[in-house]
Amino acid sequence: MTTHKSTYILGLSAFYHDSAACLLRDGEILAAAQEERFTRKKHDAGFCHQAIAYCLKEAGISLNDLDYVVFYEKPFLKFERLLHTYLSYAPYGLKSFLKAMPVWLKEKIFLKDLILEELGIDKPILFPEHHESHAASAFFPSPFDQAAIITFDGVGEWTTTSVGEGKGSRVRLMEEIRFPHSLGLLYSAFTYYVGFRVNSGEYKLMGLAPYGQPEYTDLIRKHLIDIKDDGSFRLNLKYFNYPAGLTMTSNAFHALFGRGPRKPETKIEQFHMDIARSIQEVTEEVMVKTARHARKLTGQKNLCLAGGVALNCVGNGKILREAGFEQIWIQPAAGDAGGALGAALVVWHHYLEQPRAVPDGSRDQQKGSLLGPDVDDQIKSLADQNGWVYEFLPRDILPAKIAQLINDQKVIGLCQGKMEFGPRALGSRSIIGDPRSEAMQTVLNLKVKFRESFRPFAPAVLRESCSRYFDLDQDSPYMLLVAPVQESQRLDDARSKDLFGIDKLKVKRSLIPAVTHVDYSARVQTVDEERNPLFYKILKAFEKLTGCGVLINTSFNIRGEPIVCSAHDSYRCFMCTDMDYLLVGQYLFEREKQPDKDKYKKEQIVTELD
Repeated sequence: MTTHKSTYILGLSAFYHDSAACLLRDGEILAAAQEERFTRKKHDAGFCHQAIAYCLKEAGISLNDLDYVVFYEKPFLKFERLLHTYLSYAPYGLKSFLKAMPVWLKEKIFLKDLILEELGIDKPILFPEHHESHAASAFFPSPFDQAAIITFDGVGEWTTTSVGEGKGSRVRLMEEIRFPHSLGLLYSAFTYYVGFRVNSGEYKLMGLAPYGQPEYTDLIRKHLIDIKDDGSFRLNLKYFNYPAGLTMTSNAFHALFGRGPRKPETKIEQFHMDIARSIQEVTEEVMVKTARHARKLTGQKNLCLAGGVALNCVGNGKILREAGFEQIWIQPAAGDAGGALGAALVVWHHYLEQPRAVPDGSRDQQKGSLLGPDVDDQIKSLADQNGWVYEFLPRDILPAKIAQLINDQKVIGLCQGKMEFGPRALGSRSIIGDPRSEAMQTVLNLKVKFRESFRPFAPAVLRESCSRYFDLDQDSPYMLLVAPVQESQRLDDARSKDLFGIDKLKVKRSLIPAVTHVDYSARVQTVDEERNPLFYKILKAFEKLTGCGVLINTSFNIRGEPIVCSAHDSYRCFMCTDMDYLLVGQYLFEREKQPDKDKYKKEQIVTELD
């Protein structure tokens, strides 16, 4: 009797930002993780040694057991684009050229050899195109047998936006927009201009937008971008430096808006809020028009999204409501990290021509994106060694206990089960609180997260109760859709009409004010028992106690640090903040009872100035 030998494919993303590794076994997603979670360096671009080690450990195999290694883009094609760009702009861009070329000539252009050297093995290495990897990551794990596909990002090799179609086990890209015309880089240029860090602060720009007015949308459309009815566009490149310079925006850009970029950590003014609102509306216009075009081009009723711009959950919500699709599915790790997954799936389905299990339209293959390391079982011994004080909670009373603490206005860190793959915490590495509290948004931002007061928090809601609170009639398990808060939950306050900017936070807008943004929207996570059973039980217990089936859910980290990975990470983060309780597995820690609470000083936290 012949024993079936499994095929293992290791997908990699590295050397740019958000390095990650993913492992497939016979096409099944076994494990995936970002390197930053292990190294504790936010957006770590280094080679993903620790993420790879985790994936192999999860499968119980060694590097020698791998059949294929696949990298998420083509380095020679990317080098061609860089070289062509610099030659086109010469002699302008010489400084940028001199900075970039040594790295490329020494390392990146010989990426195959570099990867083999880092791994210490001799295995076949394959290189799909960047947007092919994005498209594969969007479609193959989705719950659809066929769907339209859109990828939006900064740039891969040449492509910045693509429209295509997935059917069965094939993905086909049909149309594209090429560098230097890029929706992602346009949004990043405004991220830079408002004073946030490119490739990490784009979500801050999105969060700032509702506080502003669209004062500059016409100016942007007139001077910066020419948008066609099908969503295609061209940028006026005289306003940008990113093609060959060391900054994102040019002097012409600054002259157009009447001032230079905001310096990080300086005051955010109404002007910056209006700028944020304006570029957000223009971005949404492009996203919706592109989606409508994809609907017409493919005739498909469902849509899959990936690429960094697909993390713009406000734009995603607009697509869902206005583009004519029945359902949309967004890759939870939509940025470069997810490229590792997509690249591995390209090899399995395209290169090896393996069939895809026919989805039923209701459940995806992403496993709730809980693909990272399980919380280690060392917490008890770690706690005992260090004298940490804990209470062990039997599973039958744990949900009710946590629900009661939340009702008592306590802030709780959760470190449970497998870690999330992607930028959103989904109940496994989360900080949770009471959404009914008027003060909770400010408390969490300033005393726990140490970040800007305007930053909104997301609601986690029982799937079956979602429509009671939000105007959303599909699953949103990965917190990538923004939806309006239901009219029945809203409160009228005449003061809101006379308030501007951050002052809008003073108004209680709904019965769940801590998760209701100033424009009566919310970034919704639907929670079901199948994907995340413990988090679901806590939500159910809170609903039974209070009548409210919603909790605040924000990522378990502080400013400048990645989401926590291990039990030790979670305890350190917990003690560096004003969180009240930490739950690791079944072990509950109360901050005030810890013997080392004075050891962890907030001043010791290394934060990035972004």
